[in-house]
Amino acid sequence: MTGHWLGFLGSKLLLWGAASALSLAGATVLLHLLQMVASYARKWQRMKLIPTVGRALPLVGHALMFKPSGKAFFQQIMEYTEEYRNKPLLKLWIGPVPLVALYEANNVEVILSSSKQIDKSFMYKFLEPWLGLGLLTSTGNKWRSRRKMLTPTFHFAILEDFFDVMNEHANILVTKLEKHVDQEAFNCVFSITLCALDIICETAMGKNIGAQSNGDSEYVRAVNRMSDMIHRRIKMPWFWLDLLYLTFKEGWEHKRGLKILHTFTNNVIAERVNEMKTAEECSSGSDSVPSKTKRKAFLDLLLSVTDENGNKLSHEDIREEVDTFMFEGHDTTAAAINWTLYLLGYYPEVQKKVDNELDEIFGKSDRLATLEDLKKLKYLECVIKETLRLFPSVPFFARRITEDCEVAGYKVWKGTEAVIIPYALHRDPKHFPDPEEFQPERFFPENSQGRHPYCYVPFSAGPRNCIGQKFAMMEEKTILSCVLRHFWVESNQKREELGLSGDLILRPTNGIWIKLKRRNTDKS
Repeated sequence: MTGHWLGFLGSKLLLWGAASALSLAGATVLLHLLQMVASYARKWQRMKLIPTVGRALPLVGHALMFKPSGKAFFQQIMEYTEEYRNKPLLKLWIGPVPLVALYEANNVEVILSSSKQIDKSFMYKFLEPWLGLGLLTSTGNKWRSRRKMLTPTFHFAILEDFFDVMNEHANILVTKLEKHVDQEAFNCVFSITLCALDIICETAMGKNIGAQSNGDSEYVRAVNRMSDMIHRRIKMPWFWLDLLYLTFKEGWEHKRGLKILHTFTNNVIAERVNEMKTAEECSSGSDSVPSKTKRKAFLDLLLSVTDENGNKLSHEDIREEVDTFMFEGHDTTAAAINWTLYLLGYYPEVQKKVDNELDEIFGKSDRLATLEDLKKLKYLECVIKETLRLFPSVPFFARRITEDCEVAGYKVWKGTEAVIIPYALHRDPKHFPDPEEFQPERFFPENSQGRHPYCYVPFSAGPRNCIGQKFAMMEEKTILSCVLRHFWVESNQKREELGLSGDLILRPTNGIWIKLKRRNTDKS
């Protein structure tokens, strides 16, 4: 009888313990939720005075107002910046996260010039599954150390080693474009993008993937699709939690895409490491002068670079930076080249000036361009800069405010996301009169003098400016000069026909349609 009673008591105690544990877990979750709501309420109250759009709903904010497609969303944000042009900044809520949109030079300077406000926005965490904590996504001491370590690898003297690769693939592009001479208009976006992808693969990894010959490679498709999925995820708070994301079909597609991208990069790194070991063994076991090996790539520099303590980067560190270089360095450059061809085709009087500059430097010769030639292409450089003013490759980028600051008389609290919108910033008539006009002369030295240093930021600005901007300008000048030495470009698309989409990169959803004629014939 006593045993029966003790068993009964034990089961009751177990049930009581389980109930207590559940109650404790429930109380912990409830407390956590209450803290989140209290934090959210404090932010809401603190941000109350900053101008906003429409009415934000509790917890979801403006998320339900945002258009789902990249094209409609971009148009929506640009309409807001136009409507609120007389306001110094604009507040939006993405779910429970407050952000301020900045599109006026003085306000942009407050954030970008700061040595403290260097943390990337929480939105960049959606890049981390692909890029890890590389130069684009890392913060604090890791970012400072990595930036210091990698800056020498982008020295102009080192970039010269990449010039032959750029020239080679630019000439392959010209050969492929020959079939369009005196034919109907065609969409040039795909051809230019594949050329840029070939260049970035060979300069970043030393791997010739032949994208221009095989545009349907699994890696090429994975790169493009991953960019699209990341942009969609940023806008949709219900996609933010990893476990919830994986309950959607897109979450599994994202996972498969990551495997393709990381497997490719890991294989290339392993292959390169083995090649370097083999080369070392051959040279140490022979008195002969080693033969010239493969071209140097960014990957080779990463394999040999060390920090101030003499430590080398790990395999994971190297993959982060190679993937970052791949992501940042191909789509952005391709976009700039495509937009430049569009504008030159639409403004023949500007193209004629580029034509004259090319004649002065190259004459009737079909020789390969040299680095000295690129330095002389001053007007073409102004054309590229003006293109990036009108069509910045990255239409918006963001920082997380890490300590309270004041912007235009408003207090912006720690934890707020600051979104810089170059597309709107570059159209401020205070700095660029007739902002929609394509006028490369704006960037002549005498016309740039005295202009606000933060009214034009296609490569960001301040401590976290783009480390690869010299590389980008070199590639753009190489490809454009090569194409324009062979062809005269025509475009009849109106701006409103482009279908601008502000995904991670500014894209024309309707393509860029141009006609090509043989250069020096039938030009008007």
